[in-house]
Amino acid sequence: MLKTLVSVLYGWIGVVVVMFLASLVLTLLLRFSSLGESTLEMATLFISFIALFTGGLIAGLKAKHKGILVGSITSLLFTFIVFCYRFLGLHLGFSVVELVNHIAYLLLAIIGAIIGVNLSYGEESID
Repeated sequence: MLKTLVSVLYGWIGVVVVMFLASLVLTLLLRFSSLGESTLEMATLFISFIALFTGGLIAGLKAKHKGILVGSITSLLFTFIVFCYRFLGLHLGFSVVELVNHIAYLLLAIIGAIIGVNLSYGEESID
């Protein structure tokens, strides 16, 4: 169980790093180009997809087993934090579109974790 939690932590670090780097790039693009709001919304969604897939992949590589569980925990923790921010900070709930987005995040994190587990299959495990 501890190995699963540590791998989820590594996956979360991966999500945060991807989100931070992407926000830095988007900030620079907004400042020095004529990037519009509609383009920014689609770019943010795409970057979120990449971040959750990458987080699931990192978690799966670290866990080396239970890819579906590790990917699910990684994604559900992300959804929980976003929901808490929206509900407690903005006094908003999830709309249907956001619910569909978070289901896509869940599926992408699971797929990433499954791929990560399969990529780590050939490695020697030192436990």
